[in-house]
Amino acid sequence: MSSTELPGVRSTVEPTPQVGAARVAEGEQLRTVALPGLEMNVRFRPPTREGLPPALFVHGLGGSSQNWSELMERLADSVDGEAVDLPGFGWSPPPADRDYSVTGLARAVIRHLDAAGRGPVHLFGNSLGGAVSTRVAAVRPDLVRTLTLVSPALPELRVQWSAVPTALLAVPGAAPLLVRLTRGLSAEQRTLGVTGLCYGDPSRVTEEGFRAAVEEMRRRMELPYFWEAMTRSSRGIVDAYTLGGQHGLWRQAGRVLAPTLLVYGGRDQLVSYRMARRAAAAFRGSRLLSLPEAGHVAMMEYPEVVAAAFRELLHDTDRNTEDSKG
Repeated sequence: MSSTELPGVRSTVEPTPQVGAARVAEGEQLRTVALPGLEMNVRFRPPTREGLPPALFVHGLGGSSQNWSELMERLADSVDGEAVDLPGFGWSPPPADRDYSVTGLARAVIRHLDAAGRGPVHLFGNSLGGAVSTRVAAVRPDLVRTLTLVSPALPELRVQWSAVPTALLAVPGAAPLLVRLTRGLSAEQRTLGVTGLCYGDPSRVTEEGFRAAVEEMRRRMELPYFWEAMTRSSRGIVDAYTLGGQHGLWRQAGRVLAPTLLVYGGRDQLVSYRMARRAAAAFRGSRLLSLPEAGHVAMMEYPEVVAAAFRELLHDTDRNTEDSKG
């Protein structure tokens, strides 16, 4: 789950109607990356100086690249960052193959990195984007310099009750029922529900931020593929949770070679805080940032704290690299 919403070959993706205009923060720019069967919107900040290492930010279920705007701004002096709208989310149209599985989304990220030639990158992922980023780091270690995961959607046996409605989206036929049950809800009511679910303290959402989230919610609800993207992505998470063997996410976490920063919120209603200890044990040599007052989107709630923790990871990684050369 995410927050309030909040040069290649021409693509074979069918044109999809969009409503309104994308919201761009001061200093940000947007571009479209087109590959065969895949088109993704990319949000980026021109680097403050030459030579900054590249970074890629991957959002969660129902979110968009905009979820990373505040953190990207705070790291503009440390990385050359860009955030993608995963296929079917934000301003990216659905993938031509309609594959919203964790593997399918990871493949989209890998194709983008390969086409752009930006790897290895400092890879960030939140929730579903955390699962996607874990898979990318495990199968393509050459593309990942460091890995930062904010409340990653990794399998847990005791799912929190507040996460059950999201899981129910994966049940065949559930989406039409949910549409009928929520037909009377306004964009404002839906946005209040999302912020209440994702933020440890919803009062941290500014009035301007809430208005923007309402407009984005309204726009997304008018897209013909909105529910398809949500249901198939939810099904992809459930499938990834039940997948065993070498393709299981916990097994892949153990294969990640990149230095890893894990960020967990004590008030997270979607990914249990108790999973932090297991994740810290699974990712070799990882470091853990625990934020007792944060919810599911710490990079939006406490961007300055997450930025400081990443800078420490970046500094230590660069120092270890220099030491190994010496």
